[in-house]
Amino acid sequence: MTIPPNNRLYQHVARELVAAIVEGRYAIGDRLPAERELALEFDVSRPTVREAVIALEAQGLVEVRLGSGAYVRQIPGQPIGFGITAFEVVEARLLVESEATALAAAQISDEEMETLSQLVDQIEQGHSAEDMGEAADRQFHLAIAGATRNAAIVRMVDDLWTLRSNSPDCAILHAKARAARVTPIIEEHRTIVDALRTRDPAKAREAMRAHLRSVLDQLLFATEEQAIEAARQAVASTRARFERSGAL
Repeated sequence: MTIPPNNRLYQHVARELVAAIVEGRYAIGDRLPAERELALEFDVSRPTVREAVIALEAQGLVEVRLGSGAYVRQIPGQPIGFGITAFEVVEARLLVESEATALAAAQISDEEMETLSQLVDQIEQGHSAEDMGEAADRQFHLAIAGATRNAAIVRMVDDLWTLRSNSPDCAILHAKARAARVTPIIEEHRTIVDALRTRDPAKAREAMRAHLRSVLDQLLFATEEQAIEAARQAVASTRARFERSGAL
């Protein structure tokens, strides 16, 4: 498949799906082909298809119904644009926050270490109160950025977390993650604190990298869980029809 310059793969898939809708291949109310079929059609991975569908969902072009699939809601009247996805934000955080943590390790104070430990406790307590856990998680990462003594780094980390909260594409995927009961992993945060306590930049960098790689895996898991649950519900529906007909 030839991808236009400056296009990410999921964007190409999303544009192809929009073109198919505009051309009348899928009408309003029609269900798009299953994820597996689209992956084969476009010769891409299933996570890429999910990212494309999330992009269309964020713009109100399709509705994703758990256990059923993605349905066309409207035909776009103009070319679609793309927001920043949750995967892109985490990729950027991997670059920025890993190096920020390494820089922080060389100069973080004992008082800042204590603040980080308290924030990890708040994240853990916040598992039962979503907003509190999210706020503590953000403050944890901003506190590390603050320990770099570099205002530009603090600004970058803060902006990335703002994107995480405000981008419609991010919001949809994080909502799916919450529905799949994906929450911050406390031990990963404690490992970051322990690495910072050694004042070893390499250990601190790797601890943050490992954490953010895990975040990427969790987002993929969340979309996979949605797909698995959809398949389960489809199988249950089919079984129920057979049982009503006496075939089982």
